[in-house]
Amino acid sequence: MGDRAGSAPPKGVRRVLGSIVVDGRPLRIPAFRRLWVSSLVTAVGSQLTAVAVPKQVYDITGSSGYVGLTGAFGLVPLLVFGIWGGAIADTVDRRKLLFVTNIGIAVTAGLLWAQAFLDIGSVWLVLGLLAVNQAFFAVNMPTRQAVVARVVPERLLPSASALTGTMTTFGAVFGPLAAGALLPVVGLAALYLVDTLALAVVVWAVWRLPPLPPLSGQVRRAGLRDVVDGFRYLATQKILLASFVVDIIAMVAGMPRALFPEMAERTFGDPPGGGLALGWLYAAIPAGAMLLSLTSGWVSRVSRQGVAVVVAIGVWGLAVAGFGLSSSLWLAVVCLAVAGAADMVSAIYRMAILQTAATDEMRGRTQGVFTVVVAGGPRVADLTHGWAAAGVGTAAAATGGGVLVIVLVVLAMVLLPAFWRYRAPTAD
Repeated sequence: MGDRAGSAPPKGVRRVLGSIVVDGRPLRIPAFRRLWVSSLVTAVGSQLTAVAVPKQVYDITGSSGYVGLTGAFGLVPLLVFGIWGGAIADTVDRRKLLFVTNIGIAVTAGLLWAQAFLDIGSVWLVLGLLAVNQAFFAVNMPTRQAVVARVVPERLLPSASALTGTMTTFGAVFGPLAAGALLPVVGLAALYLVDTLALAVVVWAVWRLPPLPPLSGQVRRAGLRDVVDGFRYLATQKILLASFVVDIIAMVAGMPRALFPEMAERTFGDPPGGGLALGWLYAAIPAGAMLLSLTSGWVSRVSRQGVAVVVAIGVWGLAVAGFGLSSSLWLAVVCLAVAGAADMVSAIYRMAILQTAATDEMRGRTQGVFTVVVAGGPRVADLTHGWAAAGVGTAAAATGGGVLVIVLVVLAMVLLPAFWRYRAPTAD
């Protein structure tokens, strides 16, 4: 009796834990589990490169304005290939497309390592390789998300989004911290090398996924007409369009990451070669997101998903404004962590809304637009924040952006009240 009582918590405790701890039911689905594990391997490595590129640009130029250019060079491929890549994902075997694009990402990561190892010192070479890398990424991401919606039941999509966020943010937390610790010891080139090796592992894992051809059984080449059809479809989905608008507001006006290299040195005292402050700044937003995702057992119980998104974006803006006003590193980290938790809430419900509303034959294209918004918005922010900081300083750029988020999201709800009223479909 004593052994049995000690081996399992009471039902009341299990019920409370189930409403807090991340819901692991989607991991019981073999295809989702394999996709999730394949991404976990590279979670840290990809973040090493995410730190290394802006840091290398800043080291070469000494300018946050040039760091902001990383946003422009990442944005253009996302705009072009994100939309087109979503159309391709609707017309071919999605497993094969993931395989090809992961190879492309791995090759460009290897070339980034080579130019850093050889100390070429060309900012335009770094930016050019970043652009090619992001082109492959832009096709890969909508494909990956379309696969999730294919293999996971509708009722578990919020939980699947939370699990994906847990994996992504795990790497986004520990990758920057590792980068900050490794930079003074092994140098910048080693960060690119670790990412390259991790990507080689994920190429193998993706190949082991089951075939995922179109449900119609017709594999064909995607053309301009497929892209146009996707936009026509989205034009009829007002709630989806509203979800894109509020996320663009949050990311373009409020993402301050282009300011991190300069603030790490000039505000928080890092040495010129890089240090722990830089790692903490890059890690703080995903750390907050990871903590939220680990305690996300409640997400499938929230029906007013529009309200949840809007409130979360308001908290994001307030926390970013607090970050801009911080003179203490640890206060800045706390503010960014709160922002990250709020962004994760927004992301979970925006993804659930998108995956629920779109049909499978259009899911790749809608995910392509989602990728452009989610990944492209911060890159526009890199450009605008970098240039704003060059003119008015980093503190004013960050604080002003956070305040602007709050103002614009309130205005958006005045103009788009249907999104505020949106509720998740009831289960059958």
